Amino acid sequence: MDLLLDKLHEECGIFGLFGHSEAATLTQLGLFALQHRGQEACGIVTADHGELHEFRGTGLVADVLNPDVLKELPGTSAIGHTRYSTAGSNTIREVQPFSVTCQHGKIAVCHNGNLPFADARRRELEQQGAIFSSTSDTETILHGIARTDASNVIDAIRKVLTSTDGAFSLLFLTPEALIAVRDPRGFRPLVLGRYKEAWCVGSETCAFDLIDAEYVREVEPGEMLIISKEGLESLRPFEQKPVSVCTFEHVYFSRPDSTIFGRSVNESRHKMGKQLAIEQPVDADIVVPVPDSGVSAAIGYAAQSGINFRQAIIRNHYVGRTFIEPSQSIRSFGVRLKLNPIKDLIRGRRVVLVDDSIVRGTTSKKIVAMVREAGASEVHMRISCPPTAHSCYYGVDTPDRDDLIASRMSVDEICSYIGADSLGYLSIEGMLESIGIDPGASCSACWTGKYPTLIAEAQTA
Repeated sequence: MDLLLDKLHEECGIFGLFGHSEAATLTQLGLFALQHRGQEACGIVTADHGELHEFRGTGLVADVLNPDVLKELPGTSAIGHTRYSTAGSNTIREVQPFSVTCQHGKIAVCHNGNLPFADARRRELEQQGAIFSSTSDTETILHGIARTDASNVIDAIRKVLTSTDGAFSLLFLTPEALIAVRDPRGFRPLVLGRYKEAWCVGSETCAFDLIDAEYVREVEPGEMLIISKEGLESLRPFEQKPVSVCTFEHVYFSRPDSTIFGRSVNESRHKMGKQLAIEQPVDADIVVPVPDSGVSAAIGYAAQSGINFRQAIIRNHYVGRTFIEPSQSIRSFGVRLKLNPIKDLIRGRRVVLVDDSIVRGTTSKKIVAMVREAGASEVHMRISCPPTAHSCYYGVDTPDRDDLIASRMSVDEICSYIGADSLGYLSIEGMLESIGIDPGASCSACWTGKYPTLIAEAQTA
């Protein structure tokens, strides 16, 4: 079993830079910092003397975008993408950035998010004679740009995105400009930075830290930034809509060393852990995080409860996605590939296990069993968000609703299924207060089932 299958996943991370002779190398480093947002594939497109140069491949950033590849990507501007597939299959044809030549010239695009109505738009375009090279929803945007009667590429992008519903943080690259766009509701994060005399844009601030760039501000919901030799221009081409930032970015997706939606991710998770201890207290001897996603919340839980924090489960960071399982069955084999308990810290103790979420429940069940086998006298599970009971349609790889354990079981039933002595979740009110996000300006649909936009698929789930 792959532990990754029992977590929610982002679709991707994006990074772009304009105005530096080492654009490709700096973009590769930005993607390296965003590797947690997608490990299946990656690519870079650069602009140089009126031409676009690209390289895409399946695999991790360090392997695909190696020094030999970077030498073949000249130019002073670049955009890059690292991918975890939600819409579409996982083949080289799906790897972004996509690039085309059309009536508006050469243009490349990469996308973080999801366009729920892209399938219907794709069918319309195919009936009109369009030929698609991938199954990605992002490609519909390029087809729309190629078909507009706009006078220039900037106006073409504006026209297409004005009629595009869904979650999108987008980077476009032309020979003359880098264009960054965030949807009017601001579902997915996008931040602006400065590297010496160059501008950079990325999914998270941790990408800026790696290259020693300065964080300037968020790209605001509904904003289009045009970065060219003339400088930076900000446009507001879209109808204003209620903001709906993704709360799960602070719960799990983003790196704890990032600032997202104007707030420190680590601080949010620490506060969620403290609030979890207030709402779901338990008599125990040690607080143990499920690595790595539960660490910040577990530190907060321990600080608030006064129970000793111990990193009593060790994660192996060097396990890939494929392995040969022994023909002689080994109990909890898949989990043990990545996680292993420190028995002398656990033996005879009452353990509070802290994790960010429970999706299918299969991994939590194996972890609880593993901790018991290590000698725990009691195992109490604490989760730093509410029960995840609904699918996401805004750029998160969510199982079908029937596969989400909280959609078909009560908390007591989940507790029994995973084999814990007790199970407690953080309330939605406690979560939002800890993050500091206005409930009216956040998307919490995966917990509440209340979607910010009209989603046809959700109504039939």
